[in-house]
Amino acid sequence: MCGIIGYFGRFDQDALGRGLDRIAHRGPDDSGTYFDDGGAVGLGHRRLSILDLSPLGHQPMSSDDGAVTIIFNGEIFNFREIRLQLESQGVVFRGHSDTEVLLSLYLAEGEQMLGRLNGMFAFAIWDRRSRMMFIARDGMGIKPLYYCSNARGVAFASEIKGLLRLVPEERELDLASLHRYLTHLWCPGAGTPLKSIRKLLPGHAMTIREGTILRLWEWYTLPHLRGVSADLSEAESIEGTAREIRAAVTRQLVSDVPVGAFLSGGLDSSAVVAFARETASDFRCFTIESQNGVDEGETDDLPYARRVAEHLGVRLDIVTIDSHRMAGDIEKMIVQLDEPLADAAPLNVLYICQLAREQGIKVLLSGAGGDDLFTGYRRHVAANYERWWSWLPEVVRRGFENWSAGLDKRRPTSRRVARLGRAAGLSGDQRIASYFAWVSDRSLRALYSDSFRSGLGDSSASAPLLDTLRRAPSSMHRVDKMLSLEQLHFLPDHNLPYTDRMSMAVGVEVRVPLIDKEVVEFAARIPIALKQRGRVGKWVFKKAMEPYLPHETIYRPKSGFTAPIRRWMRSDFKPMLADVLSPESVRRRGLFDVRAVERLISQNDSGNADASHTLLSLLSIEIWCRNYIDRLP
Repeated sequence: MCGIIGYFGRFDQDALGRGLDRIAHRGPDDSGTYFDDGGAVGLGHRRLSILDLSPLGHQPMSSDDGAVTIIFNGEIFNFREIRLQLESQGVVFRGHSDTEVLLSLYLAEGEQMLGRLNGMFAFAIWDRRSRMMFIARDGMGIKPLYYCSNARGVAFASEIKGLLRLVPEERELDLASLHRYLTHLWCPGAGTPLKSIRKLLPGHAMTIREGTILRLWEWYTLPHLRGVSADLSEAESIEGTAREIRAAVTRQLVSDVPVGAFLSGGLDSSAVVAFARETASDFRCFTIESQNGVDEGETDDLPYARRVAEHLGVRLDIVTIDSHRMAGDIEKMIVQLDEPLADAAPLNVLYICQLAREQGIKVLLSGAGGDDLFTGYRRHVAANYERWWSWLPEVVRRGFENWSAGLDKRRPTSRRVARLGRAAGLSGDQRIASYFAWVSDRSLRALYSDSFRSGLGDSSASAPLLDTLRRAPSSMHRVDKMLSLEQLHFLPDHNLPYTDRMSMAVGVEVRVPLIDKEVVEFAARIPIALKQRGRVGKWVFKKAMEPYLPHETIYRPKSGFTAPIRRWMRSDFKPMLADVLSPESVRRRGLFDVRAVERLISQNDSGNADASHTLLSLLSIEIWCRNYIDRLP
């Protein structure tokens, strides 16, 4: 796990060094730079030593003849098998790192190497023989990579804050992306808050020659979108789910430093710990205790985490937090995130990783991804009953939409019904995509300034989601369509980025075995009726884990890795709201209408609107702009 930065074109070599310094937290153990072609090619690397702690793992790493050089962020979990195959072909290795295996595989197979990899990665390879830069990102988008293509060439980095040192002039806001952040609390697709800076999408690669992107392509397509058939029986699905997850956890335990895990006491993290415990006898786990409790309608994780730890015989370290501490860390969180993701859950990741690092743990396993492969969110229940909505006349659906909009937003059940009702008048893929929206387009545009609305035009916040659904086979089940959106957007555009940034902020690598390539491929073959059985999500996953976990852990109420945002917005966050969203601040930024923002705060305080997360999104955007637009981060 590391940080990478580089360019091909007319960029400042010293600026690459400054950018590398800006992502030093990603790799506190070592650093290096490489320049070629008279300075037209620059590569930088920060290293967090996990495999082969010796100098033989140093990057940038070059081939023996110096013709090919690589910088690599991530882990290749099947590197040992690949190494054995290459050795049988006569390849001689100097060290024991997966980076050297990756470099040797490129020398043997070129761009075709990508199909051989099981891992989480973003890498760049400079091949002076062809004068080509080859860049790729893993199929699930676990590791980040941002890039900018302009008149000077192409620059890229693991984080925007590093990339901006190479392209400080590229700080024009992308209004379409801001609209998507505000709609979903995260931004689906390749966009970022900055018009000229893009995400390299999951499972994509590019080649660059003479400072120009020569080719940009998708090298890995999700099995659902490839039309893979759900052909497994119930018995095969249950047995295979346990087998594949166990194998993935075992693969991802490979490390030359201690490994631990997050443990919330939910099914996903508990399953990961259960299988890790089979291999690692002395296994450490970490969880959160909130002194301020949780919002109404949410479940406290701590009792469940303790029960699982006791059942599995693992040590559980607990981080105690309070709302005052979290409120004080919000600005630091947003700057570290690189993007204005409106969610306090990243702070939980940060606090756990801080404690793990203090205890000497540099690698943590996470249970992220279970809901996105096997179902588990409330929207999956809604999608499962889509056929009933389709039978209702539009006038009935519109009536339900209007009725639900007037429900009391202070009660969790009413809020959920209102969110469901917002999509009632839509049909088909439009309704499926709408389940990811936190607030309606009409409500948001009422918050915008005239210039924001004018610049935005008719841009659709759901366009990237609808583009993905258009790729889906016509016969795909509605829930599988939604899972495709989870895997291609919600995970790599929301959950995975904040997990990466917060863990790397303190030099900890987080691995996600539930979205291991082999697990993803297997899960796609499980019939949807075995995943979402009526109102029961993850049915097959739950059945698979019954021999390994307590019943009350498997069938406990659903809970997210979250914080009591609604309560905080009416208490601890009030001083921040008064400052960051003051009329003067809002007017100076020019994005939002001053009176509309004041009205929204008042309605949220009175309980007439459930606007806490929208207000957090507004806060996040203004704080982000102060740190990325008004000055360099």
